[in-house]
Amino acid sequence: MKPHESIKLFEEKKVRTLWDDEKEKWYVSIVDAIEILTDSQDFQRARKYWNKLKQRLRDEGNETVTNCHQLKMKAVDGKMRLTDVADTEQLFRLIQSIPSPKAEPFKLWLARVASERIDEMSDPELSIDRALKQYLELGYSQNWINQRLKSIEIRKELTDEWNRVGVQEGTEFATLTDIITKTWADKTTKEYKILKGLKKENLRDNMTNTELILNMLAEASTKDISEAINPKSFEESREVAQQGGNVAKVARAELEAKTGKKVVTSKNAKNLLEDNEKKKC
Repeated sequence: MKPHESIKLFEEKKVRTLWDDEKEKWYVSIVDAIEILTDSQDFQRARKYWNKLKQRLRDEGNETVTNCHQLKMKAVDGKMRLTDVADTEQLFRLIQSIPSPKAEPFKLWLARVASERIDEMSDPELSIDRALKQYLELGYSQNWINQRLKSIEIRKELTDEWNRVGVQEGTEFATLTDIITKTWADKTTKEYKILKGLKKENLRDNMTNTELILNMLAEASTKDISEAINPKSFEESREVAQQGGNVAKVARAELEAKTGKKVVTSKNAKNLLEDNEKKKC
């Protein structure tokens, strides 16, 4: 299986999902679903609820629980951890065991998510349109959204290049990303997220326009240098990542010298959306 992690929104609440290319189905974090269905504001309470429900269903001989398995998903602390997941069919069955007024809306949402993925495979432009709509609904400015969508395209080009030269997804991807970020921003991804007060949120979704642009420059430069040098080992790809990050570091230093302002800031999505609302007033 080659899973692709994604965050979906149900009533503005995040649900971790993984798409399996081979089986052509979604796997959904069960705890995230329970957190929504029980209207819990506490992830730990949702996890305890799932543990009790799982034990009860096992005692009853429920095959749905037996067939559920675990996949690695990004946890609250930002690390990839094994998480109980269910495909949409299994989740439909589990929902029946959870008394909730949100059960039916959540089922309809699940069915729509599954259908949309099949549509996107036939027409990739649909995924861009839906991402645009989602960011608009969250309150981001059109200018920021344009930058964010472009950053997704550039990131995809970089990861395609890493795949071409044999870099392994997972740890090696994360290591090279950290090198790029550390070089241009003087912070690892983890340090950057701490600065912005983030936990499981996406770092790029919490960058300013300027931060996004410099991060794109770093990743685009890394991709271009890699294509030119054609690294033969992971160590060579590490050097390329540093060179790509350095291109953006030089640009950042020159910009800060001209403006007298720091590029890397503690501003996160909440601050950005508040600023956007003020501009509308």
